[in-house]
Amino acid sequence: MNKLKIIFFGSGSYSIPVIKMLTSHGLKLVLTTETDGELIEYLESNQIPFLSTKVTEDKQISKKELWSKVQDIKPDLGILASFGAIIPQYIIDIFPHGIWNIHPSLLPQYKGPSPIQYTLLSDDTKTGVTIITLDDQIDHGPILAQESLTLKGTHTTEELKHTLFAKGSEMIETLVEKLEKGENITSTPQDHTKETWTEKIVKQDGQINLESPPSLKMLDKMIRAYFPWPGVLLYWKTKNGKTKIVKLLPEGKIQVEGKKEMQYKEFVNGYQEEGELLLKKLNLIS
Repeated sequence: MNKLKIIFFGSGSYSIPVIKMLTSHGLKLVLTTETDGELIEYLESNQIPFLSTKVTEDKQISKKELWSKVQDIKPDLGILASFGAIIPQYIIDIFPHGIWNIHPSLLPQYKGPSPIQYTLLSDDTKTGVTIITLDDQIDHGPILAQESLTLKGTHTTEELKHTLFAKGSEMIETLVEKLEKGENITSTPQDHTKETWTEKIVKQDGQINLESPPSLKMLDKMIRAYFPWPGVLLYWKTKNGKTKIVKLLPEGKIQVEGKKEMQYKEFVNGYQEEGELLLKKLNLIS
């Protein structure tokens, strides 16, 4: 069995299962765009070699010397999951087996930065994971593997990220084991005539106007799609004239600025008539 030298490119705590799996398959280095948080803590506590870098506005790596570190390793294979930066073609070219990208959608659907949020906002009943070989275009390369998942209308973005990347880790391991055994790995070109695109989610996407609130169905989709970030929030002017930021959370919870999370019933108990009026305006209670 061939022992591979693998470099992982990624960020987010949901990439930890991928990293954990790769440690037994020749992981040599993790390159991440994070500088602190759960992922960094995991790498440090498990003594996994890593390099952190920030990303410039044009999605470039800010520390160019990191690319020389990648070249020095002479890797066989790259694995990428939500890296957040552009990998130049000359770096892709140094990997004999390419760089495999874990994308949390059924490509060519939902290319771009926000596939999970768009899946939930569209109220899709099915999503999945696609493994592609990275090329010089965004989410464009040929498909190595694809698996689907049925949705029941209760997932949040946070939950779905962890579920899909855990599934992606299993799919990657199957492919890596084939490579280690010298087996042939086939790919299928994407049907780019059927592609759809997503845009980057921004803070303003989660803000709602109390004077023209979304429908109850749309509000539910927004709450799940925008959790934990940017969240769904509104500005509420209370009877004492103060304006407070109110966050709407999954599982029928609400949080007033400076207060703990509470169920709708607790909110009405605390804020009485004006609290009840707010929830009725949002169609959250009848």
